[in-house]
Amino acid sequence: MRHMRRAYASLLGTVAMAAIPIPSDNGSVPQFTGTPATPHPVRAPAPPRHPHMAPNERSNLHDDAYQTDTYQGVGPLGHGIKVTSTLFSADCGSVTFDSQGRIVTVCVGLAGPTLRMLDPQTLDTLAEQTLPPRDPRTLANIFTSFGGGGYFYLDDQDRAVVPTTTRHVQVFAETTGVGGDGFRMVRDIDLSAVIPDGESIISALPDWGGRLWFASTGGVVGYVTDDGRIVSRALGEPVGNSFAVDEQGGVYIVSDAALYRFEARAGAVKTIWRARYANIGVAKPGQSEKGSGTTPTLMGKTFVSITDNADPMDVLVFKRARKVKGRRRVCRQPVFAKGASDTDQSLIGTPRAMVVENNYGYTGPSSTMQGKTTTPGLARVNLRRGGRGCRVSWTSDEVAPSVVPKLSLGAGLVYTYTKGTDSHDPWFLTALDFRTGRTVYKALAGSGIGYNNNYAPVTLGPDHTAYVGTLGGLVALRDMG
Repeated sequence: MRHMRRAYASLLGTVAMAAIPIPSDNGSVPQFTGTPATPHPVRAPAPPRHPHMAPNERSNLHDDAYQTDTYQGVGPLGHGIKVTSTLFSADCGSVTFDSQGRIVTVCVGLAGPTLRMLDPQTLDTLAEQTLPPRDPRTLANIFTSFGGGGYFYLDDQDRAVVPTTTRHVQVFAETTGVGGDGFRMVRDIDLSAVIPDGESIISALPDWGGRLWFASTGGVVGYVTDDGRIVSRALGEPVGNSFAVDEQGGVYIVSDAALYRFEARAGAVKTIWRARYANIGVAKPGQSEKGSGTTPTLMGKTFVSITDNADPMDVLVFKRARKVKGRRRVCRQPVFAKGASDTDQSLIGTPRAMVVENNYGYTGPSSTMQGKTTTPGLARVNLRRGGRGCRVSWTSDEVAPSVVPKLSLGAGLVYTYTKGTDSHDPWFLTALDFRTGRTVYKALAGSGIGYNNNYAPVTLGPDHTAYVGTLGGLVALRDMG
């Protein structure tokens, strides 16, 4: 019956299917440990709303154009948490929300990515759109190849802007008809003339002027103008993460060699500044690249932060102005232990503080099976007054193998996704106190490989639900008390 409904839906361009839960055998693993949280709000200004993207906290994997990984609102506080899941056998990593509050996500599986619209409460499928299949030439590792939909964004008109595996960027509008909701492709941007065969588009985002910027895995950077003209240049340096944009026209991209600020100038991709960082030249276990594992994070109006690939890893903060007096770098702070530190996740960033996660030891699903797990932990790094250096204010021994953690400013909680050592392989939504690093609570999401997030983030929804993409599909955890 399920296959018949899918076939019928493919004729209409729409689909409506009830969610099937991801299988889980939790054994005797506790459903909840700790205590419900009492909100202790953190004051931090919201980044400016990008005019060409969906509202902050709803538009892309890292929440906003500054890539802060923060939310003004609250997430689950730990009051009788209920778990809902939907089985796709594909990781629904980037979770966005349209103007009607529905989930729009791209779920990436072995065969390829699928654009989906989901009910935020039930996780029922409301619509789906098959995207081009994966190209074997771009799959060095199926679990760390993020091109072709791993990063996409929702624009200000509820349109999903999706890099594909065919070196195109496709734009899908939402539709409503007799058969239900659906998607319709309204634009197809062919970048194959500037991106070499065998590479993929890692990410695409608009600048404040509306130009669509893109970066490829091989290091081609460029933008598309309103009239469809493509402007690009090849860095000769691989790129493995998304990028950030600001209202001054800056586009911040980190390659395996350096952090850049680009701008569109005189019909060209102009390098405003370039800052090299320390790099031992190897991909440590837990990294998908031989370089920084972070998407650049813009901190307030002044700074941009990344991590390097030193040993031990450093958190780095730079002044992002076009021109500066003295040194551009204001902070280099080692975190975690020598021989056991790396990250493949963006930093959480406020104007004065960052949270960094250790992913050392995660090389794929086998790293967390049969009771195994990876190296702890998480750390908060604060800028010193005057922007002169930084310091570690706390560390946590929680083990988060590969999730993108998020900060609820409204609750004062860092949400991460941790792995237990029980033989059932449990996974937990874990809340840390942003001020102290203390673990407030851990809520069981489920057990087994289907609950491994494999680099997907925690996403907080408009109704305070926490969503986590997993190898099984998508998991939602919400307060019921």
